[in-house]
Amino acid sequence: MSDRAYQLLEEQQKARGINLDAVKEQLKTLKIETPSWGYGDSGTRFKVYQKEGVPRTPFEKIEDAAQVHRYSGLAPSVAIHIPWDKVDDYSKLRSHAENLGLKIGAVNPNLFQEDEYMLGSVTNANEKIRRKATDHLLECVQIAKETGSRDISLWFADGTNYPGQGDIRKRKAWMQESLSEMYRALDPQMRMLIEYKCFEPAFYHTDLADWGMSYNLAMKLGPQAEVLVDTGHHLQGANIEHIVAYLIDEKRLGGFHFNSRKYADDDLIVGTTNPYELFLIFYQILLASKDNDEAIRNNVSNIAYMIDQSHSIEQKIPAMLRSVLNVQTQFAKALLINHDEVTDAQNRDDVLGAEDAVRKAFEFDVTPLLHAVRQEQGLPLDPMRAYLDSSYGKDILARGKGGASW
Repeated sequence: MSDRAYQLLEEQQKARGINLDAVKEQLKTLKIETPSWGYGDSGTRFKVYQKEGVPRTPFEKIEDAAQVHRYSGLAPSVAIHIPWDKVDDYSKLRSHAENLGLKIGAVNPNLFQEDEYMLGSVTNANEKIRRKATDHLLECVQIAKETGSRDISLWFADGTNYPGQGDIRKRKAWMQESLSEMYRALDPQMRMLIEYKCFEPAFYHTDLADWGMSYNLAMKLGPQAEVLVDTGHHLQGANIEHIVAYLIDEKRLGGFHFNSRKYADDDLIVGTTNPYELFLIFYQILLASKDNDEAIRNNVSNIAYMIDQSHSIEQKIPAMLRSVLNVQTQFAKALLINHDEVTDAQNRDDVLGAEDAVRKAFEFDVTPLLHAVRQEQGLPLDPMRAYLDSSYGKDILARGKGGASW
């Protein structure tokens, strides 16, 4: 790291009213959960591409996730997907993670791969199938208790392809009935994070198609239910930072699944397609963190930042490293926004001045700042290069092909 480069940035930010020491402390609090499925074989709807060295078991997935945290210092937890990560003894899985400096994060039920779920899981017209789906949700609550996980992350593929295929209002009632039973099984500290998606795999209607439907369901369930925003699950042109601000104001923003999209749910590495969107999401979060309302500040402090990507052509660990580092970069840029300057321009009806006050933070090169933080934390200045220079990527090739997939 160039001390002179950091000194110049520090002088520049001080002149703007930004204290870089305070910014560094906030940067050190950023934690980003990585997903177990992001380390296994995955692909498109046309093909799953098998690669050498992918993990063969949930235990090996956690070992790979530990590499991301080792070099970045950003990813101390790993989400699991059931039954993809089903094991006989979850206490052993938890101990394995803890021995590697990690913890088990969100538990993700899978209600879209069983043949019975072709026409829906908790919204299926067949009562026996709805019962099976609800029992799986309850199983995941129990797994979360065994792994010490706080969050159950819920995404449903349920929907229809054609008008008349299903009774939309009955399906809505069935979903609420199932999730109400699950909600009652939660321990007091646990949360349900309810995700939504505008379309796919269903194309006529999706039972939870947007943030409003998830929010409405969360409100009916109770305070332990909140909304999860996946940045790839919106229609073209959706203003995600507006959704974020609205949910924070309602104290119901539970977390994120970060990824990037150009067309639909592309699951590209986060920050590679529209980094400004990610920066603006953090702008809204950091603005709310200064709110006078303690409930809003509490909501912001409990947001779960998670990656949800299935890398099909990329090497798994480097792709995950790039994802968390890109999130860190945009978070750092957002920390350089002078909110008083923005407010002053807003109060003067200075449209371009307000826009400039936000945008100028995005245009700073925060590399010296990130280097300073990593140096203070005893981390490599270039985590990607440090990982690539290690032997881990070569060592795991001994696993061969045919490891765990979705």
